[in-house]
Amino acid sequence: MKALHIHAGERARQHIARQGLTPDDVRLVPAAAGGPKGLMLTHLDQHLFGEWLPRSQHTVHLVGASIGAWRMATAAMPDAAAAFAALAHGYIHQHIEPEPGRRFPSAARITAGFTQTLQDFFGDAVPALLAHNRFKLHVLTSRGRQVLHRGTPARTALGFAGLALSNTLSRKAVGAFLERTVFSADGGALPVPLNDLPTRHVALTADNFMPAMLASCSIPFMLEAVQAIPGAPAGAHWDGGLVDYHFHWPYASMKEGLVLYPHFQRQVVPGWLDKGLRWRHRPTPWLDNLVVLAPNPAWVRTLPRGKLPDRTDFKQLAPAERMAVWTEAVGRSRQLADEWQSWLARGCPADELQPL
Repeated sequence: MKALHIHAGERARQHIARQGLTPDDVRLVPAAAGGPKGLMLTHLDQHLFGEWLPRSQHTVHLVGASIGAWRMATAAMPDAAAAFAALAHGYIHQHIEPEPGRRFPSAARITAGFTQTLQDFFGDAVPALLAHNRFKLHVLTSRGRQVLHRGTPARTALGFAGLALSNTLSRKAVGAFLERTVFSADGGALPVPLNDLPTRHVALTADNFMPAMLASCSIPFMLEAVQAIPGAPAGAHWDGGLVDYHFHWPYASMKEGLVLYPHFQRQVVPGWLDKGLRWRHRPTPWLDNLVVLAPNPAWVRTLPRGKLPDRTDFKQLAPAERMAVWTEAVGRSRQLADEWQSWLARGCPADELQPL
């Protein structure tokens, strides 16, 4: 059974039919929030960032939220292939012991543990990855506005209840509660205009890298909000996936090049709260120049437990069992990278492309 499906917007499909796909064509790589699901892209990431994309000479923008931010920062490390292997191993084997008398660890304990994990993983590599000569990193957070400006428990509960209700009525309502904050290495501008929601651009530096990364991964009620990030506006910063879950952005307005998206599913869902709103999962003209590399849903059903790794496994499986299941799934995901390389080697046949 095929593990990999390659989906393309119409402009991207026509480009590939004419001249195939090379590293010179790719100008931007987004990386979704989604927790452990991102582990399934480990072997694809190792090939893309360790071998394939370095063959070109131009700037490639790497955009991520939550685990996507972690993956894209890893892509800019000096030895990307080795770093991705270390990321997968560390993520799989993480375990935070709950406080006495608790079944699950508190948000404070998870935040402290994750802060240390980020420091241990990136550590002294931060200056080098920020100064990468070709890969420009952009880390997304969601800064609280109005009732969510301060991350107290009562205000957080009230604010996210209002956000969920308002978002059901209109995606634009997100802007009343959250501001998209884009932390960019070298202060470099994205090649995509972001006019759909309130957006703030901040330089990503060695001083704010760790708190920005922590904030980008700070799932409400699981981790604490990051209250103060150097160089950024005051206020509580939350998981970037709240605003930009899968980065459904107006890529088609880019002046040149394609967007290559290693993703864990075919759909590009705008925000985290849109997961259950199926009418927002459809492709739009914004994605015309997008190429998505995603696992075949039928193949996914052959994985352990018949699904991708996800956060429910933390609650449903004992730590050792979860680690074993995730290790097997990540090992199986090598097939995705093998089929991708085979498609490239066969001249990128356009008749194997599927629509978005």
